[in-house]
Amino acid sequence: MTIMTRKSYYFEDLEPGMEASFAKTVIETDIIGFAEVTGDKNPVHLDTDFAARTMFKERIAHGMLTASYISAVFGMELPGPGVIYISQTLNFKAPVRIGDEVVAKVKVAELFPAKRRARFDCVCTVDGKTVLDGEAILMVPARPA
Repeated sequence: MTIMTRKSYYFEDLEPGMEASFAKTVIETDIIGFAEVTGDKNPVHLDTDFAARTMFKERIAHGMLTASYISAVFGMELPGPGVIYISQTLNFKAPVRIGDEVVAKVKVAELFPAKRRARFDCVCTVDGKTVLDGEAILMVPARPA
C-alpha cells in the first residue's frame, strides 16, 4: 500500500469557515468491498431482486460508506494526517445509488483551544442534493514546539 502524505493543518492554523471536500463516484465494487470489510451484507445493497421490492426500487450504497467519505476529507485534506475523531453525528436524508458522485464537504464551525478540539459541519451531496449531514468533533494536533 502506498500512503500519500498531504499537508496537515495544525490546530493553530484552523479558523471558522475553512472548508474542504472530497468527491467519489460510487461503483459496484465499492459496495461489495464495503460489505466484505464490515460484514454488512444487507440485500438492499447487494441483491438486485431484493432491492427492486423495496421503496428504493434498486440497490443502494451503505449509509456508512457515504459517511466514510467525510472521514476521507478529515484524514487527507482538512485538518489532514494526524487528526483523531472524537464524535460524529449523521442524519441520512436520501439514498446513494451506484453511479452517483458523492461530494463530502466539511467546514470548521467552532474551535475549542483548551483541548485542541474543532467542531465541523459535515454534508454529503449528490447532484447538489443533501444525502447526509451532521457534525463532527475532532482532536487536532498542535504545532510542534
